[in-house]
Amino acid sequence: MAILSTEGRAATQPSFAHYPAQAWSGKPARLQLADARSQEYAAILRKFARQKPNFAGHFVLATWGCGAGCVMGAAIDIETGAVAWLPFTVCCWNAEVKEPLVFKARSRLLEVNGSRNEQGAGVHYYLFDRGRFEELPGR
Repeated sequence: MAILSTEGRAATQPSFAHYPAQAWSGKPARLQLADARSQEYAAILRKFARQKPNFAGHFVLATWGCGAGCVMGAAIDIETGAVAWLPFTVCCWNAEVKEPLVFKARSRLLEVNGSRNEQGAGVHYYLFDRGRFEELPGR
């Protein structure tokens, strides 16, 4: 499948299969609330930390509302307890979008549908690697 980039040329849409992650099973680690933001959202992070991994092998991608038509979130490493925050909130997605954030348990790819921090509407792709979300170039 191809999508049109802002320059009008066809660009290849990233595939979840191209960014695999190994499944993990084991005893969940204690949640690490290492920064002020994690401490502020401790209750919701604890709730999600009890769930099974749903992202990038051994992470729970926790998302919740931050206003009307806005979501925020963090990736919780079930193996270590570390928290990696999404570097933006997501809002203003099109009416036909079912989920503003699309991800899979066995992939490190994150598809973001909408505006990030109320800027740059569209579809954006991020690779989650070494505890960081990095936008894939040329998308």
